[in-house]
Amino acid sequence: DFHYSDTWADPGKQYLPKEWEGMSHGQLVNAVYEYSSESVRAFREAGAMPDMVQIGNEVINGMLWPDGRIPDNWDNFAELVQAGINGVNSGCDTANRPDIMIHIDQGGNKERTKYFFDKLMSYDIDFDYIGQSYYPWWHGTLLELRENMFFMAETYKKPIILVEVAYCSSPTEYKDKPAPFSESPDGQKEFLDEVNEIILETPHNLGRGIFWWEPATYGGRSTRDFFDESGNVLPVITVFDKYTRR
Repeated sequence: DFHYSDTWADPGKQYLPKEWEGMSHGQLVNAVYEYSSESVRAFREAGAMPDMVQIGNEVINGMLWPDGRIPDNWDNFAELVQAGINGVNSGCDTANRPDIMIHIDQGGNKERTKYFFDKLMSYDIDFDYIGQSYYPWWHGTLLELRENMFFMAETYKKPIILVEVAYCSSPTEYKDKPAPFSESPDGQKEFLDEVNEIILETPHNLGRGIFWWEPATYGGRSTRDFFDESGNVLPVITVFDKYTRR
């Protein structure tokens, strides 16, 4: 998951790495290419080639701001994404090329998903997987998630992974509004059950799974964990075994 930043990159912040500040667009394109290539080459030489590489993190508003910020700089953004993909390809053994993922944060928003991927594909960028974030307090209802999953599968014919998903095991995000499930250990499990059902219902077997973010954290996000404050495992963890394709 290349963030191309010195800190976490997300829709609200896509800051240039300190070392790349002051670069022209052409220099940034080359820097993205070289960094991606060298990183993947290091994995290959260590015998740890990744199965998949994500070019940018939640890039609905672009990356490497201000040069690659969208909607104003779509041409720049597309060139930066292509540079990342080209770098991955140059750093790998061609027989073991990782799949390429493009990740946005619009799990329940069909309109913004359509705008982004229609525009990206107009640049003939070749990638393999669509990644989406889905936090229900930000990204729509489960019905809207299902609608968007079906839309993406039928329209783009690419496998889809929900690469950031979470629900809380105690009251956190829904203190002042109705929650789709109780924010409790059982409600957390029920939520993941429903999300996995949507994945399995996605047409053409293109719903490929979810990544929970984050199962073992601390501080303000600790209610999203798979463990209680004493380290005991919560019921949500059983859902993964239930839905594992064997």
